[in-house]
Amino acid sequence: MLKKIDSARNFLETHQEQLLCPVCKKSLQLKDYSLICEENHQFDLSKKGTIYFLSHSIQTEYNKKMLLHRGRLIQSGMYKPLLEKIIASMDLNGETLDVGCGEGSFLSELSKLGLTGSRFGFDISKDGIYLASNQPIDAFWCVADLTNLPFANQSMDTILNIFSPSHYQEFQRVLKKDGTVIKVIPEAEYLKELRAAFYPEDETKQTYSNEKVLAKFSKEMDVLINEQITFTFSVPEEYRLDLLEMSPLEWGVAEKVKEAIKKNPLSEITIDVRMLKGKVK
Repeated sequence: MLKKIDSARNFLETHQEQLLCPVCKKSLQLKDYSLICEENHQFDLSKKGTIYFLSHSIQTEYNKKMLLHRGRLIQSGMYKPLLEKIIASMDLNGETLDVGCGEGSFLSELSKLGLTGSRFGFDISKDGIYLASNQPIDAFWCVADLTNLPFANQSMDTILNIFSPSHYQEFQRVLKKDGTVIKVIPEAEYLKELRAAFYPEDETKQTYSNEKVLAKFSKEMDVLINEQITFTFSVPEEYRLDLLEMSPLEWGVAEKVKEAIKKNPLSEITIDVRMLKGKVK
């Protein structure tokens, strides 16, 4: 079995033209285990087969512990009806970029459903990318900045933007002429049971509005799909404690509240999201 660094090098041998130096915007060439541009900016493959494209460290609260809980729930089928909708609207054989991929579970689950083209994932969380390198799929994972993507102009057929920030100027740059963005955003009742359990006396924490995000997408993209997807997921008993620590909702919760919920964890959770698909205007 190939080491991760060798597997990643093999991937880059056939896909290096889809990458771009984030410093000078020149093309990158694979030399040994590094990507080097003509200005001699160099980015080395780690032992895990990942590349760190950031010029400076960026702090993120998405740590390894939270990402492991998130990954376990995604892999347990928590989002399967949503992922089936996504896969039905994708170019399965095209070049796919997962923006803010975290530990890579969404890209991995989509691969199980039939996504076979070249797959790229990036996140600002080094912990997330290291975990993503363990996914059982042939993909390239890197640490990068959403506002300065290390991908070439018109190099991607699909950009996946699931529960993560957007930067439409960069999206429009890296998308092919007929490429599309598939964006997933929470709706008002997303994880409503968890919100109510965490913040029983704070109604402002129990509500969410996606109007600004939706308006921005509609302004920047030609909208092809705008669909609300709502279902209830029965949480398998072995994953119920993962639910408490898989999202930023948990960050401001008092420890005594979490301890009380652990004694009687949630058995069902509402998934209420909006799936958007758009192309460059």
